[in-house]
Amino acid sequence: MALGNLRERLNGLNLSPAFGLVTKVEQGFLLANGLSPRIGDIVRIISEGNQSMGMVTTLEKDSFKITPFSFIEGTKVGDKVYLNMRGLQIPVGPEVLGRVINPLGEAIDGKGAIRAEGAMPIIRAPIEAMKRGMINEIFNVGVKSIDGLLTCGKGQKLGIFAGSGVGKSTLMGMIVRGAVAKIKVIALIGERGREVPEFVEKNLGGDLTNTVLIVATSDDSPLMRKYGAFAAMSVAEYFKAMGEDVLFMMDSVTRFAMAQREIGLALGEPPTSKGYPPSVLTLLPQLMERAGKEEGQGSITAFFTVLVEGDDMSDPIADQSRSILDGHIVLDRSLTDFGIYPPINVLNSASRLMGDVANKEHIEAARKFRRLYAMLKENEVLIRIGAYQAGSDKDLDEAIAKKGAMEEYLKQDCNATISYEESVQKLIEIMH
Repeated sequence: MALGNLRERLNGLNLSPAFGLVTKVEQGFLLANGLSPRIGDIVRIISEGNQSMGMVTTLEKDSFKITPFSFIEGTKVGDKVYLNMRGLQIPVGPEVLGRVINPLGEAIDGKGAIRAEGAMPIIRAPIEAMKRGMINEIFNVGVKSIDGLLTCGKGQKLGIFAGSGVGKSTLMGMIVRGAVAKIKVIALIGERGREVPEFVEKNLGGDLTNTVLIVATSDDSPLMRKYGAFAAMSVAEYFKAMGEDVLFMMDSVTRFAMAQREIGLALGEPPTSKGYPPSVLTLLPQLMERAGKEEGQGSITAFFTVLVEGDDMSDPIADQSRSILDGHIVLDRSLTDFGIYPPINVLNSASRLMGDVANKEHIEAARKFRRLYAMLKENEVLIRIGAYQAGSDKDLDEAIAKKGAMEEYLKQDCNATISYEESVQKLIEIMH
């Protein structure tokens, strides 16, 4: 290759003057030498007709392993390896609003390159504990059963837990459309490629105003899927630093964890529960704790969807996520049989901060709703076979009388948006 052509290709990439060489190519990683990188450094591998990026994931005495962001096809022994002096960053600014981008900040929506002046490192430390602001403001999501019974606060982190095909994506769309947030950042990690345009058209109505979509589909490399989540969080943090209250949504934590499982096992980590290496459980809080409310800035209210395999809530990823988050919304497949959409099981769900943001009358109405609804579920068989005699239990009589109204309260058309005030007023009227 002509030296002039090589200079032209490297121009503007901010690469190190020195370079190393690829000495071995294996499925999932490359071995190289000739440089002294650190763990986590970003490198660019360059050969004739091929350029790719990777991350240094293992160091040895005279060599280092690179996990590529793309596939290894086209890479060969002897290819040059340059250190990227800027590290892993994503472009940020008002220019990214309304765009669909990949984890490297490259536009994938066919609308041309993004000319953002700013950039944020993808890996950043979470908010320091003593710099976190108190969560004391309501975050309206426009879904009755959440606003009324699982009230969220600005800066809260919640999980949406469900098996496959129960309605996570539909509920995500309802929250994105109905949430009162000026900026919305959505991360689609490890999902099918066809779901991306479907999500934009069906769940967002084709409207990406004030919305950023960061996409790493299932056919992307594990490193792209892993860092897609961190990249999306960095975009949200930029707008939070501008004083905005940001809605962050990620689908799904499980695919993110699976990407780290692939990386960890390829690097020789021991598999633990369900084949997940220890690094997966370490990685979840590093991502989730970056959401929240920070003093002197805005807030990131985050919803993370978790795919529960076989509807098993003791799944290690679901269990770890529940312990980190400030609340969990459980979708129940059995509720769909009764025509209740979104199928939120309010008895198995909880918002840990509802008591800090809702008023006393609202909290009392929500507690009464839960108590009556729980009594209905406990005595459902007796009621259906006619074994329960009216008058035996005053509270159960009230629950039976209000059964229709309570079930109607849990239902909502996927295209409807209901204000927080209306949701609370309706709840209080039912429980009065």
